[in-house]
Amino acid sequence: MKLNGCFLFLLIFNNVFSQDSTAIKSQVKHSIDELVNFVKIPNDALNADDIDSNLIWLRNKFNNRGFNTSILETENLPLFFAALPMDDSKPTILFYMHLDGQSVDATKWDQPNPYETVLKSKDGDVWKTEAFEDLNDDINYDWRLFGRSTSDDKGPIVMLLNAIDLLKKNNVAIPFNVKVILDSEEEKSSKPLPEAVKQYRELLKADFLVINDGPVHASGKPTVIYGCRGITTLSLTTFGPIQPQHSGHYGNYAPNPGFQLAQLLANMKDKEGRVLIPGYYDGITLDEATKTVLKSVPDSDDLISEKLQFKTAEKVGAFYQEALQYPSLNIRGLGSGWIGEKARTIVPATATAELDLRLVPESDGTRLKNLVKKYIANEGFYITDTMPTEQERMDHDKIAMIKEGSVTDAFRTDLNHSNGDFIVKVLKDTFQDDVVQIRIMGGTVPISPFINELKIPAFIVPMVNPDNNQHSPNENLKIGQIAYGIQTFYAILSTPLP
Repeated sequence: MKLNGCFLFLLIFNNVFSQDSTAIKSQVKHSIDELVNFVKIPNDALNADDIDSNLIWLRNKFNNRGFNTSILETENLPLFFAALPMDDSKPTILFYMHLDGQSVDATKWDQPNPYETVLKSKDGDVWKTEAFEDLNDDINYDWRLFGRSTSDDKGPIVMLLNAIDLLKKNNVAIPFNVKVILDSEEEKSSKPLPEAVKQYRELLKADFLVINDGPVHASGKPTVIYGCRGITTLSLTTFGPIQPQHSGHYGNYAPNPGFQLAQLLANMKDKEGRVLIPGYYDGITLDEATKTVLKSVPDSDDLISEKLQFKTAEKVGAFYQEALQYPSLNIRGLGSGWIGEKARTIVPATATAELDLRLVPESDGTRLKNLVKKYIANEGFYITDTMPTEQERMDHDKIAMIKEGSVTDAFRTDLNHSNGDFIVKVLKDTFQDDVVQIRIMGGTVPISPFINELKIPAFIVPMVNPDNNQHSPNENLKIGQIAYGIQTFYAILSTPLP
């Protein structure tokens, strides 16, 4: 009797992972050792020397697995590229991850050095440090590895490498050409990426792209995400007196930039959080089929409110997933004068708001920034992109200095795409659980250059725990997620496309 590819895969997979848990635990142990070694190398994207050290480590590790590797120069920091030997008869899968990490403030971490991984278990609400020597054959999958980039995004890179090891150990032929591109500036918006993808277009050609970044759904279930929001920024400053002035002498007389800014910002949204700027939500429609998919995500708005400790959510959408389908207008930072113990009785000279605008595919970042600037002008402000001159200050009652950030576009792949169906089926068969399918996630991964230039579908297949503290002190990776990641890569790379 002839076995079809999917059935044959299930026989192999069940044998490796169900009947022989020692195989996966042994690979998890090796992954932990490798990840601890990897995390020791600082990877602050603001430090080019850090990136160079990581590239050396990666080249060695990928070469040892039989990959051909290249360092791809860009207008700033280089990209890392690796590929297994090519076979033109096979479809090609391109994996995207990133090797850089957020900067660290070691004083905010519960360990001396964020780049020296610490193993911890949880006793009630208290984290207890464990010895790595205690990671024997009976690995506790609830224990965690604490360190910068354990989850974002060095962990998934190590998971892929160890899945390749296991495929080789089991003599499983990979039915794909495998390419890997690792970004070294993801944490600072990947500015060189669009031009780099154009430059290396032929090298990066693939049938579909899989992004391994970010956490699985809060339910812990296998997760596939079909898109992510883009982002752009605005820095907005208003002006009062040329220097801070005594509030007794000049309060009620010198214009206060804090009040100007507060009134300007307050009028951008209604009391329920909807943006009032005309045209901001243009082009966005959600049919019933889409809403059904959004409602299928096992979120609990009550639990989100309880976790974040607020009573009532804003009303941009009727529920959490629906809210993510619209562009946002967010105040990410706000300041004027001095606050707290340093507060002074002055009329401030300036007030500044830092805004970020999350984008969806229907919204163009440049267009939305222009809408915000038009609104500010209509509120009677003279707009400049530099510090106002004395003459400008004397000619205009209200001045707004606006500095614009670059635009990272959103992307979204069709929910019915066959490659998405393939990934969902592989995950469902592997873990015997429903797969959470998310139309678009709230965060941003700089993937649009691949979609725009290579004309390929893209899917996010996250690997790490949802409570991993990425970008924050005490970033961590649950050991059970390492097993999950290895199994996910193994399953995808051993299952032929239908």
